[in-house]
Formats: sequence, structure tokens, C-alpha cells
Amino acid sequence: MDLLNTLVDKGLRRELPTRDEALAVLATSDDDLLDVVAAAGKVRRQWFGRRVKLNYLVNLKSGLCPEDCSYCSQRLGSKAGILKYTWLKPDEATQAAAAGVAGGAKRVCLVASGRGPTDRDVDRVSQTIEAIKGQHEDVEVCACLGLLSQGQADRLRSAGADAYNHNLNTSEGTYGEITTTHTYADRVDTVQQAQAAGLSACSGLIAGMGETDADLVDVVFSLRELDPDSVPVNFLIPIEGTPLAKEWHLTPQRCLRILAMVRFVCPDVEVRLAGGREVHLRSMQPLALNLANSIFLGDYLTTEGQSGQSDLDMIADAGFEVEGADTTTLPEHRAPAGGGCGSHEGGCAPCGEPAEAAPELSEVLAAGSTDQAARTDLVAVRRRGAGTDLAPNA
Repeated sequence: MDLLNTLVDKGLRRELPTRDEALAVLATSDDDLLDVVAAAGKVRRQWFGRRVKLNYLVNLKSGLCPEDCSYCSQRLGSKAGILKYTWLKPDEATQAAAAGVAGGAKRVCLVASGRGPTDRDVDRVSQTIEAIKGQHEDVEVCACLGLLSQGQADRLRSAGADAYNHNLNTSEGTYGEITTTHTYADRVDTVQQAQAAGLSACSGLIAGMGETDADLVDVVFSLRELDPDSVPVNFLIPIEGTPLAKEWHLTPQRCLRILAMVRFVCPDVEVRLAGGREVHLRSMQPLALNLANSIFLGDYLTTEGQSGQSDLDMIADAGFEVEGADTTTLPEHRAPAGGGCGSHEGGCAPCGEPAEAAPELSEVLAAGSTDQAARTDLVAVRRRGAGTDLAPNA
């Protein structure tokens, strides 16, 4: 297929595809799916070999968020029966993180619900980062605390944080339909603050919220321009008690096409297979490792994932290997010696010059032509790990 040959060539050169090309990936048929995965897999292997980076989530504060993000079980007015608890103490968070590290996680992601941290919250998280680094000096720590105020990113960096996560989630044009209590521009500003402070930026998307193909391409192109080091690709987990509980649009095949499109647009970036992979990819998860070079180990913030051992078995059975702590995740051109944002020599400019955007394809490429069967049996609220007396899943 000429399209796939073109995209492979561009991916190996780190050249941005056109919008038409990205849309065409999402429009490919199921008959062509293995060809699409194989093509994007060539790009993935060029920059990341057969390594899979493991990340582990610790939910420092769960529920009771004042924001109204429609996809989130912790949102204002949520009726989801999730765990709700206030800040974990540093020793509790460190104990939770240790389980992930023991399971092979190279990065620990410290997450807290809320609009954004107060200065006191930053002090709390800083103490937690220092405690984790004291026990596991080689582990990467990523903070995800919401919208940052001026100076907070610098304080997190000084405490030892390596990265900051703040997802764009969806396209700028549709963002107001998903969230009204903050703006898309607020999110972009927080990612840029993290980059300016020398933190490695982590920013991604959520697919399956009723968006069109054009929306997906928009947000991924925006991410390419913003140039984070890692791009988590989440697939909506429709949780009862949230406004999007009935949104079941994704098939395993569509998830793979989305991952392939992200890989072609962001060829040399850590693409992370994140929330919802068990629910929507199901038995096709191993195939997705040909596209993503990073996954979360075990459970998510408020829902359960498959067992940590199953994750490790899946990686081995698919012919991949867990990335070691002594291996640099990003290609050399994105991870120069001497620190900085971890992406570029001397600053955070995007890799290469972006190609001129081509006109959009027809709206016949819109996503979600038919709803899929609701697999509520695959959605389990987390009842173990952080905030409970039960052992974590790692």
C-alpha cells in the first residue's frame, strides 16, 4: 500500500505526515489492519527496538474533584462508587510505589485529583518524591497534579521529579463539550510550564468519547507541535455514574488504528498504552505492543487492570522485553546528556520542521459509525492498593 510505504519512510526520517495521511490510517479497513500494524511497527522498532517501558500509578488523593471532566469518575457530581480518600502520607505512597518497582516499573506516576495543587500540596508531593527517590534512586518519578501555578514546576523539579503529566485529552475544537471548568489553553500552558522547568513533559489523549477522526488527528497533531517526550493513549473506560457511561464506540481494530496513527505522527516519542487497554483491546493487547513502547503495570487510578504478572507474561509471550532501569528510553537525539527537558539540545523546540497541513478528508471518515456492545463486565472499580489495606496489583 503506497500510503503505508510513505508513512514508514516519513517515520524513519521523523517527518510529519500530512493530515490526509493521518486520516487515511484511521479509515483503513479491517482487511488492511495487519499491514497497518506491521508498517507502524517498523517505525516503533527503529526508535525503540523491542523494549517495553513499565510505568506504575499511585493515586495520592482519590475523588472529590471540583472539575467537571465528563470522562472522569472523580469529577464534580460523580456518582461512581470509587474509592475516596485524602492525601496519602509519604511513607504510604512510598510503600505503594515499591510494589510497582518490584514488579519492574521504571517510572512511578504520582497522581492527585483536583484542579491543581496548592503550595502546601506541592510540599506534600515533594516530600513523597524525596522519600521514593531515597529508597529507589534510579526510578523515574512523574507528577500529575492538575493545572500548575507559576513556580510550582520548578519546585517539583528541585524535589527530584523527572516528569510532569497533563493530557490534552481531545481536540481544542471539542474541548468545551467535555469540560467546562477549565480550558484547553489552560492545559497547554501547564505542559509548557513543565517543559520550561526542565521536566520531561508527558501529555496524551483519550479516545472513545464520541469524537470524529478529524478530532483525533487534531489532538495528535497538537501534541506533535507541543512535543512531549511521552504520549499516553487512553481509551475511555465508560464508568457508571459518569456522563460518558454509555459511550461504547471502540473496537479492538479501531484502537489499533488509533495507536498506529499516533506512532506515525509521533515516531520517536514514547507512546504509552494507557487506561482502557484491557476493556477495548482485550485479546489483541499483545498486537498493540508493536505500536506502543510503554504501558502501565497493574491497576489504574480508580479501576482495576489485569494482573501485573499477566502484563509481564504478555510482554514476554509477544517477543518483547521489559526495559531496564539502566536503559535510556528515548532515542539519543531526544535525550541528550546534560539534562534539560530530555528531548532536545538547548531547548524544547519540536523535532524537525512540521510539514504543511493538507486539506481534510471528507467527514465520511468520522469515527464511531456504530456503537459497540457495552462490556461493563470488564470494568471493575479499584478496591486494592493505594488508599486501602489490601496489597496492590503489581
